[in-house]
Amino acid sequence: MGATRLLVYDFVISFMWVWSGALIKIFVYEVLGLGHGLWGEIVKSSLYIVNMFFFAFLGKLTKGGSYNPLTVLAPGVSGDFSGFLFTVGARIPAQAVGSITGVRLIIETFPHLWLGPHLSVDIHRGALTEGLLAFVIVIISLGLGRKIPGSFYTKTWISSLSKLTLQILGSDLTGGCMNPASAMGWAYARGDHITKEHVLVYWLAPVEATLLAVWIFRLLVGPLKEQETKKKKSE
Repeated sequence: MGATRLLVYDFVISFMWVWSGALIKIFVYEVLGLGHGLWGEIVKSSLYIVNMFFFAFLGKLTKGGSYNPLTVLAPGVSGDFSGFLFTVGARIPAQAVGSITGVRLIIETFPHLWLGPHLSVDIHRGALTEGLLAFVIVIISLGLGRKIPGSFYTKTWISSLSKLTLQILGSDLTGGCMNPASAMGWAYARGDHITKEHVLVYWLAPVEATLLAVWIFRLLVGPLKEQETKKKKSE
């Protein structure tokens, strides 16, 4: 029952995530009419941070519900094999379906609206960009979860600023997505979700970067259980 509930949470939160991004841009560009100038970007970035706080709270409220496959893949790799299979075979597909459903409804509601990440460079540079962005954000997430003490708000603030910074750095190249499910939602709407460019740049590269980040982090820091054991012995 708990596993089914978690899948429902993943679907709903992924659905809400793609909608929130679209609504923020509609509010800034069309309702406020700020455009892509300095004030428009400042307001949009501020709303993104508030939005990420909201979804971090949702993740805490649902005890693990997520909108990003990379977020659930990292702990899934570190856990047992059954947990890994559940993550890859059920949770990630639920997030992808939630994103696709959300994007389809967005387009039906706002026919003029076509958003989502676009590849502006060649496929190899795009894969390298998304891979590096994913690697950095996964390392930061693992570090916040295991090493850095602090409140929920402090960790969420650091994570939100990190994601926003990385998104801005990659926005002109790949859109700075760092979320395969969200990217697939928009790619499915465009009909290019099975192309080599989409699979390599927005799925394969981030997933490989996540696996590499988990391996390096465990190599340098050690598994969480070992850390807890050492802490108890020192006390």
